[in-house]
Amino acid sequence: MTLHIGEAEVQMVLSMPLAIEAVEEISRRQGNGEVLVHARRRFEFAGSGFFHYMAAADMPAGFVATKQYTYVRGKLRFVVMLFEMATGELLSLIEADYMGQMRTGAASGVATKFLARHDASRAAIIGTGGQAKTQLEAIAAVRKLRSVRVYGRDVARRDSFCREMSATLGFHVESAASAAEAVRDAQIVCTATTASRPVISGADLAAGAHINAIGANHAHKRELDDAAIAKAGAIFVDSLEQSKQEAGDLILGFHNDATRWNGVKELAELVAGKEAGRTNDSQITLFKSNGIASWDLAVAMKVYALARKQNLGTAMPFWNT
Repeated sequence: MTLHIGEAEVQMVLSMPLAIEAVEEISRRQGNGEVLVHARRRFEFAGSGFFHYMAAADMPAGFVATKQYTYVRGKLRFVVMLFEMATGELLSLIEADYMGQMRTGAASGVATKFLARHDASRAAIIGTGGQAKTQLEAIAAVRKLRSVRVYGRDVARRDSFCREMSATLGFHVESAASAAEAVRDAQIVCTATTASRPVISGADLAAGAHINAIGANHAHKRELDDAAIAKAGAIFVDSLEQSKQEAGDLILGFHNDATRWNGVKELAELVAGKEAGRTNDSQITLFKSNGIASWDLAVAMKVYALARKQNLGTAMPFWNT
C-alpha cells in the first residue's frame, strides 16, 4: 500500500535539525558516487505556467524519489514520490511544499556549516517569504547567531517576519531599511528572493562573508551583481550540470570569463572531503543553490519512516488486484 502523507503530517515530523542531518548524509554519499541525480527539466505551458520534474536514487539505501511540481497562475503545487528499489513499490506520495522549503534551508545550513567562518555570528537575510524563514532557521542551527538583519521591500511583511522569527529563534531579528544596510558587516548572507536583477552589491559585502544564494533559478535572473561574483574566492553549487542551465547569478556573472566555471565545485564534494572549502578568514565564499532531487529524496526517506512509526498518513490502494 502507498502511504499518502499530507502537508500537515510532514510538518508534524520534519524538524530543521533532522532535515540538515538528512541533507548532509546524502551529500556525503553523493560526493562518494553512491547517489545518482537527474537535473531538473521544465515544460512551459501555452499561455503561462510550467511543469517541472527531477529525480534521485540512493543506491546503498535502496530508494528512488521523483519530484514534480507545477507553477500556474502564481501557485506552486509540489509532490514527491518515494519508491523502493528492491520491490519497485511506490512507498509514499508526499505533499512537498513545506518539505521543499525545509530541504532548501537545510542545504544552506550544510553549506554554512562547511563554508562560513566558525566564529560567524552576524547574519543578513534578503527576502521575507517562507524560504527566507527556513534559511534563517537553518543557519541558526549551525552557527551561534548574535544579530540578524532582514530586508524585504514590503515594510509590513518585513516587520511581521522579524517578530515571528524573533519569537521562533529566541533572539532579536532586526528590520533593515535596505539590502545594503542588512548586508553591511554580516558574516553570513542569505538571499531568498524572486528578483530578476541584483539585490546584493559586492561593494557592500564584508571580508570573510559567506553567501547562500537560493533565488534566481533561471538563466536570465540574478540576485548578486558582477562585483559580488568577482569577490567570491570559493564558489560551490549543488549541481554543476543544473547550474550551467539555470544559475543566472553565475551564468551572467561569468559572461566575460567563462573559464571561471573551472573553479566552481559541488557541495557534495566538499561534504565528502574531496574539495577544500574556505582557505582563510577574509575569503568570501558562495553557495549558489538551485535545488536538487537528492535533497528531496533524503528528507522524503526520513518523513516516510517517521510517518510510519507514528501511524500518520493515509493508505492508498494502488495496483491492487
